[in-house]
Amino acid sequence: MKNVIVLRTPGDRWSLKLDVRTGAVTLGLVLLLLGSCLLSLSSGSHSTSVSEVLEALLNPASELALIVREIRLPRIIMAVLVGAALGSAGLILQGLVRNPLASPDVIGITSGASAAAVLFLWLGSASGASILLAPVAMAGAFLVALVIMMLTWQRGISPSRLVLVGVGLAAALSALTTLLLVLSPDATAMNAYIWMTGSLYASQWHDVTALAPWLVLCWPIALVKLRHLDAQSLGDEMAQGLGSALQGYRLLFLVLAVAMAGSAVAYAGAIGFIGLVAPHIARRLVTSSHAGLLPVTALIGALILVYGDWVGRVAFAPRDLPAGIFVAAIGAPFFVYLLYRLRRSN
Repeated sequence: MKNVIVLRTPGDRWSLKLDVRTGAVTLGLVLLLLGSCLLSLSSGSHSTSVSEVLEALLNPASELALIVREIRLPRIIMAVLVGAALGSAGLILQGLVRNPLASPDVIGITSGASAAAVLFLWLGSASGASILLAPVAMAGAFLVALVIMMLTWQRGISPSRLVLVGVGLAAALSALTTLLLVLSPDATAMNAYIWMTGSLYASQWHDVTALAPWLVLCWPIALVKLRHLDAQSLGDEMAQGLGSALQGYRLLFLVLAVAMAGSAVAYAGAIGFIGLVAPHIARRLVTSSHAGLLPVTALIGALILVYGDWVGRVAFAPRDLPAGIFVAAIGAPFFVYLLYRLRRSN
């Protein structure tokens, strides 16, 4: 059996290379994600069978339709979208800066969203459910990305400078966030802590419809353009020799990563480690180009958050714990393991 299938249009105007192993792994992960979503739909304070869940999904007049369709389903879809967005952003950033430890929370994107959200809550003593919280957090992520680009731009974006500036800004913004929390009233600080931990609690359909367009816009662009990231991984001179517009594509990839990670954090809170862990798991499953890794990474990110939210919702019932706690419980040991491997390899 061939390892690669090449599809060509008449005249060879367009061609698409499909890796058989990557396709098989992607299909397996899709099926696993569907089964995991069905498991999550059938779990909760009011346990339901799979047949009852399917009936509720197909029949709006079902007794369980309100629970399944209006409470659990939007939350699970949000977990899929947020996990996929964070995983995809992490893959792009790791390829862009050529550093396996890069992720949205490491280079400051998550910290920018968190600082903006906490500042918004502190200034207005607003509720964590305010409809303005998500746009403000997203604006914070984009503002930090703009500052990073301004500080790193010197006849182009340098990956090493981007990491250094991002880590420095993340530390400064974390200190600012801590200061605001200390100065905040107890109620405001509690809302901010829950948001910063990362939670999908009370996700509704309007959250899904607000987040989905960002993925619908950014993900296909990334899928088409990631071949230029493969060229850049060979070195700047080689990428330019292959005809890749080096600085233009670096700027595009940074914008795509910020858009996906910023929108995900804005609507689900500062969930960390998915952008770091998911790309590494994907690379262990498939050996492929960045375009082939993208769907695998997105599916793994979605699975991590679906299970993190499921454990937080079911294992400690009737309490509903933030999904970010359980994602961090997976991500922190993995981060230490990566550091250990990098030290051994050096």
